Amino acid sequence: MVSTAVCNNTVNHIEEEEEIVRPIANFSPSLWGDRFLSFSIENLAEQKYAQEIEPLKEQTKSMLLATGMKLVETLNLIDVIERLGIAYHFEKEINEILDRICNENSNFEGDVYNEDLCTCTLQFRLLRQHGYTISLNKYLLNEFLDGNGRLKESLASDVLGLLILYEASHVRSHGEDILEDALAFSTTHLESATPHLEYPLKEQVRHALEQSLHKGIPRIEIQFFISSIYDKQAIKNDVLLRFAKLDYNMLQMLHKQELAEVSRWWKDLNFVNTLPYARDRVVECYFWALGVYYEPQYSQARVMLVKTIAMISIVDDTYDAYGTVDELAIYTDVIQRWDIKEIDSLPDYMKISYKALLDLYKDYEKEMSRDGRSHVVYYAKERLKELVKSYNIEAKWFIEGHMPPASEYLRNAFLTTTYYYLATTSYLGMKYAKEQQFEWFSKNPKILEGCVTICRVIDHIATYEVEKDRGQLSTVIECYMRDYSVSTKEAMAKFQEMVGAQSSRSQGYQQDKPNNMAMSFFLTQTPSGQGDKTLMKGSQAFKVWDARHGQDLSSGHDKLGIRA
Repeated sequence: MVSTAVCNNTVNHIEEEEEIVRPIANFSPSLWGDRFLSFSIENLAEQKYAQEIEPLKEQTKSMLLATGMKLVETLNLIDVIERLGIAYHFEKEINEILDRICNENSNFEGDVYNEDLCTCTLQFRLLRQHGYTISLNKYLLNEFLDGNGRLKESLASDVLGLLILYEASHVRSHGEDILEDALAFSTTHLESATPHLEYPLKEQVRHALEQSLHKGIPRIEIQFFISSIYDKQAIKNDVLLRFAKLDYNMLQMLHKQELAEVSRWWKDLNFVNTLPYARDRVVECYFWALGVYYEPQYSQARVMLVKTIAMISIVDDTYDAYGTVDELAIYTDVIQRWDIKEIDSLPDYMKISYKALLDLYKDYEKEMSRDGRSHVVYYAKERLKELVKSYNIEAKWFIEGHMPPASEYLRNAFLTTTYYYLATTSYLGMKYAKEQQFEWFSKNPKILEGCVTICRVIDHIATYEVEKDRGQLSTVIECYMRDYSVSTKEAMAKFQEMVGAQSSRSQGYQQDKPNNMAMSFFLTQTPSGQGDKTLMKGSQAFKVWDARHGQDLSSGHDKLGIRA
């Protein structure tokens, strides 16, 4: 730890630098204070949950393995299990079932597909979301198309079928025009039908139209489905419902424990006092990481990711909201050297974050050495070095008032989105992620580039007004407006179009996966834009939390549990 004397001197140093003009962002203080510091799991409560869950888990497994089930029954069961958030208990069983379904029905043959829109579109969505190369072509939908190749208007009365078709259309690939038409068709008719529906179907349709399942944050979607939909349905499986409620609450205890751990770590670093120009957003960082993976087997990986996000927010704010051009050039160079002996070349305030960075990665290497994987930390450090170079370029543009061509800005912005860096870091705590996977990832495969493009463009759209209010003219939106002499509205529309095109194009990138790569490793990076509108991936996101959504988490804090 940096000594108290050094910390106090640093604070005084910052206060005395009035003659230096700095791009201070004036971030609002944390909403949370010390609220999450002291949580610990009650062993008796945990044991009670575990004891009740075990027989429910066995009953659910028996349902999945039951013979004689119709295809539609199997698909609906898998869909409900996934929506309830308990599918992680049955990855092996579900994968085997989907393998069998794909092999037996690879051409979607049989009368069932000519009669049931729900069955064929649900099968398509589940298989594609699990990484299967599968196409929903016109041959499949012939029974549902009119003479002009358009979806029949008679389908408009089947609201449940429309909803399933709508969800399936969101996993479309580039060039799947029939699914583009299906999205427009289902959206139009669902919007018309919604006012006339009864609860809970009305609420399910309303929620889907606002944010499709494929683009939601899993943990939030699970809580919504359990409490607002499945629990209210007249026909439901009480075993699955009880299992889901208990599992949700048991996992939430783990999540609170993790949040307490990282909150204590953050408080010990004392950045709030030693680096007051930076954001204090460790709770929001945890929410971000929970959007990547919520399952208990990823606890170590999740905690590491939270710490990384929180730490990079400090580094980002050093570039974005405090450092001068000369200071940042030195900071960038010292991070490239990655040697504690270089610390004396830094200004006092930069020494704090630099030492904290080196200490964090030393801890990671120690943690990974227990599994013989300390060497993979190298890949995360290299991504960090790459990231700060781009931070430095962007900061220099901003400070000097330079507005580069939009294409040049965007190339650099793909790196500053932090996605390359954080995606690599997200696998450090996964024991099955070996050097081969990190090496493949380091080459920026198309699936990763797709994620980066989507997330960066969404981030630019979301943070444009906030950056503009700070006087930052060199944003990609401003650069594009200047380059093409268009209005803000036209520039925004162009970038929205880019997101849509990249989302559908990226579905085809799953074939890039090496044959021996674990599917669970691969699927966490499927570039669907998953959760971006809520998480707004990348360290810039917290500026929007500050300006617009600061109360969102606070207002929902006491509502996260589920009454079992």
